[in-house]
Amino acid sequence: MRAPVVLSPRRQQLELNGLSMQIIRRLLVLLFSIVWGVGCGGNLSTASNPVGQTVVLVSIDGFRWDYIDRPGAVVLRQIAETGVRARTMQPVFPTKTFPNHYSIVTGLHPEHHGIVSNTMEDSDLGRFSLGNRDAVTDARWWAGEPIWVTAQRQGLKTAPYFWPGSEAAIGGIRPTYWKQFDDNVPNETRAQWVLDALAMPVDSAPSLISVYFSEVDHAGHGFGPDSPDVDSAIASVDRTLARLWNGIVSMGLRDQVNLVIVADHGMAPLSPDRMILLDEILADGTYRVVDWSPMAAIVPENGREDEIVTRLSAVPHLTVFRRGEVPARLHYNDNPRIQPVLALADDEWQITSTPRAQARASLGGDHGYDNAATNMGALFVAAGPAFAKGMVVDRVRTLDLYELMCRVLGITPASNNGSLDSIAAVLQP
Repeated sequence: MRAPVVLSPRRQQLELNGLSMQIIRRLLVLLFSIVWGVGCGGNLSTASNPVGQTVVLVSIDGFRWDYIDRPGAVVLRQIAETGVRARTMQPVFPTKTFPNHYSIVTGLHPEHHGIVSNTMEDSDLGRFSLGNRDAVTDARWWAGEPIWVTAQRQGLKTAPYFWPGSEAAIGGIRPTYWKQFDDNVPNETRAQWVLDALAMPVDSAPSLISVYFSEVDHAGHGFGPDSPDVDSAIASVDRTLARLWNGIVSMGLRDQVNLVIVADHGMAPLSPDRMILLDEILADGTYRVVDWSPMAAIVPENGREDEIVTRLSAVPHLTVFRRGEVPARLHYNDNPRIQPVLALADDEWQITSTPRAQARASLGGDHGYDNAATNMGALFVAAGPAFAKGMVVDRVRTLDLYELMCRVLGITPASNNGSLDSIAAVLQP
């Protein structure tokens, strides 16, 4: 038996102070967990990030590549000047919210991760849509391995906040901290949750944190990308970024936190002069539309596929594909959730019907077009110890962000379609 250790009065006081701080920290962790909600996935450990760096991934939905030059993006430009930005980031096809957000965190094309659109159908699972709580929380819809699962498997803690897919136990694993999506939560509250996570004790703090802002996308859809409303939304999100950035600086975390600010897609303006009305082209009862504009996912009635394809192929500003015949560069063939006929509108055009057009109060903007379209280009800015300083690169790809973040976190990526070599230029040498 070892002899008891006798501490000096000074050492006893230090030990008591340390114990008090541990108790305070544990109480803070408990409070934080209650506020956030804790997902207890499998294979978790208390290991901290072996590299000692943290990734904070920020998504500004619908923030087109050129919005950073608008007057309201003051702080965003300042952050970019301290780090690296891309003139544009190419999203995956289709250029919609859920497919791209899930590609950001998996490095997979939608045909491989299964989220082939915001609205889709599966022969076994039924219908998926953004507001369908049963669907978005069902792990069977979500293939691949999102970065929070990759990190958890390798001993890190994660906190994706309002990120598509984070409410499902993908691979049987949930993030350490997560929240049910509620778009009514103010931007300031979302930013504060990130700062609270960064302030947690080392043994409880997440190494990967993500947060999502929807305001710019809403303004773009409602009023168009060139509207004053989008300018106001940009300025609003910029104020939130200022709160987040200033918090990181004030906590002395500039040398530890890597801030990666991205968008899922851009935004194109719409016009009543650029409408394609399906009910004026196709006979009633010969087809069913699973997903509408700007790419209509169409299920022809039995024996009507050739007729549907022939009629739609004659329509100007519309490109028609059968499933399995989509150009290889779009990577949109290899999934049963892709419908038999796909009709893709030209940039700035929309596919609708007479009743749908009459029901829409105003025409603003939309996305979902060919990912090579200039209007679909997205934002990429990164700043922190892992990234180059004062650099501008021409283009990066959404598909490569997963590999990039895994490198910064010091974890081994799961199999994916991305390439670290394609985006390595944004890192410190």
